[in-house]
Amino acid sequence: MMSTSTGLRVLVADLVKRQGSSRSIVLEAPIGALEVVGSHLTEPGMVRLDLHLERILEGLVVRGTIGAAWSGSCARCLQPVSGDIAVGVDELFEPEPIEGDTYQLDHDSIDLEAMTRDCLGLELPLAPVCRDDCAGLCPTCGIDRNVETCDCASDSSDERWAGLAGLRFDEST
Repeated sequence: MMSTSTGLRVLVADLVKRQGSSRSIVLEAPIGALEVVGSHLTEPGMVRLDLHLERILEGLVVRGTIGAAWSGSCARCLQPVSGDIAVGVDELFEPEPIEGDTYQLDHDSIDLEAMTRDCLGLELPLAPVCRDDCAGLCPTCGIDRNVETCDCASDSSDERWAGLAGLRFDEST
């Protein structure tokens, strides 16, 4: 039986009626803005869900993968960077959910948006980089050190620690 869904809400009346019943679904739907410090879902925020729903005594178990494209700025050189994320899910939907632990099973449907947002939000990179060896921007003159070189001093000492520079420990004790 084909599932009827609107966005990320899926009708599950056929599963709720029979203990042990299951069904696989594949959805592609838009999701509202989702952003963390360093990245966000690429517009228009389409997500892909490949899930298996199974009716158990407590409610409905949802297992599978959720994927989406993301974009942001490199944390080192500020150039645009993007990628794809895919996260595995294994979540319980029940009539009386435990906040922060399980999700709401309505009488005949489940809304997958909260679960999707939670899972993807944890996977979005906080400090994405364009490549592992990105040299970043010069902290003095601001040029992109991946493209150009500069004559700025590369003193990596931090003035805030200067007071500790003369501190010595006696190793004989």
